Amino acid sequence: MNKQSRFVIVGLGLLGGAYALGLRKAGFEHVAAIDLKEEALAFAKEKNYIEEGRAEGFEALLARADYVIFSLYPTAFIQWVEKYGTLLPAGCLCTDVSGVKAGLVEKVQALLPEGVEFIASHPMAGKERSGVENAHLVDFAPANFLITPTEKNTEAGVEFARGLAKALGFAHIHVISPEDHDRMIGYVSQLTHAIAVSLMCAPNAERFADYTGDSFRDLTRIAYLNAPMWAELFLWNRDCLVEEIDAFTARLQQLKGYLQAGQREELEAMFRASSAARTAFDKKEKEG
Repeated sequence: MNKQSRFVIVGLGLLGGAYALGLRKAGFEHVAAIDLKEEALAFAKEKNYIEEGRAEGFEALLARADYVIFSLYPTAFIQWVEKYGTLLPAGCLCTDVSGVKAGLVEKVQALLPEGVEFIASHPMAGKERSGVENAHLVDFAPANFLITPTEKNTEAGVEFARGLAKALGFAHIHVISPEDHDRMIGYVSQLTHAIAVSLMCAPNAERFADYTGDSFRDLTRIAYLNAPMWAELFLWNRDCLVEEIDAFTARLQQLKGYLQAGQREELEAMFRASSAARTAFDKKEKEG
């Protein structure tokens, strides 16, 4: 990539907007966007996130694109490529921000025309709020950026994704298979959201607002979420997520059993194990 490279972002929501803003801050002049919402494009143009935006008639934008970033829900992503994928020029490199990969990456790669490479990636950053107007709140620096190549990808494609992550300011970049990605994301992201949602969906949960402490606030921060997006991500990754829910439920039932039996030593052992695991987690995160 060079500063004169032409980027087109398809889908100008929270992450699409954050990518546009990040690229402009990194010195890339030619950042354009495609979105159905004229108001999102107007906001991004006014804030100088993008040079140009189109809701329709975007053939010329795509024809000049060196790089295309898809910031769409998985189903909409596939539908867009089915309808407009032939407009992408040969030599164009594409990536995405999707939170699921297995079943998606292969379909997109199969649909794209000859000479267009799609290298999947996942920026593990975001906010509880959605929309391009909140893009400035996204902080890529402490987040993980995951690249998920298949056998159809070239080293140039992987290096493009790596260079994009560096340009946006990601401190941690990792390469992982689409299948391993979805197993991992089912635990570290989707399960945690499922737990937060379950806590907040307890009967009359709001009655605790006057009495809660930091632990409850920290645990439930992510319960404020984009319902259509997360429902789609959960369903796309349902097998992995169900496995993680089952495993988590088993651990919770184990703790419940210790409580019911009054087994203090077993409870303390479980607490020590969780503390040790968290210490190891923190150490590895700092090293990474």
